[in-house]
Amino acid sequence: MTTIADTPKAAFHRTHRAEWIKLRSLRSTWYTLAGLFVAGLAVSALSMTSSANGYAGLSAAERLAWDPAGLSLVPYIIAQLIIGVLGTLVVTSEYATGLIQTSLAATPRRHRLLAAKAVLVAGVAVIAGEALMFASFFFGQAVLAAHDVPSAGLGDPGVFAAVAGGGLYLAAIALLATGLSVVLRSTAGALTTLVAVIFLAPALSATFPSWTRGLFDYWPTQGGAAVMATVPDPDFPHPWLNFGGMCLGVAALLAVAFVLFRRRDV
Repeated sequence: MTTIADTPKAAFHRTHRAEWIKLRSLRSTWYTLAGLFVAGLAVSALSMTSSANGYAGLSAAERLAWDPAGLSLVPYIIAQLIIGVLGTLVVTSEYATGLIQTSLAATPRRHRLLAAKAVLVAGVAVIAGEALMFASFFFGQAVLAAHDVPSAGLGDPGVFAAVAGGGLYLAAIALLATGLSVVLRSTAGALTTLVAVIFLAPALSATFPSWTRGLFDYWPTQGGAAVMATVPDPDFPHPWLNFGGMCLGVAALLAVAFVLFRRRDV
């Protein structure tokens, strides 16, 4: 039997292509992506309508802090969970069905296999995340304009960076889910941990010792998500630095995942 590793001109792109074929052949992939857009735009419609209706009752200070671009990116809250499901299933679906053994037989170089999965997840998540964020932005601004409420344009200061940053943030969350999946090898375990990371830990941050508070400047749903704001936040004066710190944390988790993936039997 000739394997990918035995082929003289074997290259990373062939492994990546094989992973893409597996991913696109799963109905769950398309269901997840469809759910991402349906749920994201539904949240956008509800939140923007509520924001537009409440604008008249805002105080002068609240109107100065009005961030129409950031408000239209609120769907990231639900989108990060759905994109996390996609990042998880790329790994755990193979463990659940036993296909991981076939994948390792075809590609014995485990680092190549896992790298192909990570690159695939990042690529799909960036495309889907950016598409959702730009769609949510334009849809949200249209809702505000229809209610005669101040809206934003893509060329306004900081708006393009905020919208694009939202897509990059979702890609980082997808890679976080992939890393957790490799470490835990369980869909339920990875998703439970992901929910704890992006929701539970920030909610309980006030109960942590004071010397750990700085960690939350780079936590996904706090520091990492700060890139989606166009109005300066005194808590996050350098949002892209916070996002970079979050990405370093995701990279560290992926490094651990690579080590474990190479050392374990399966």
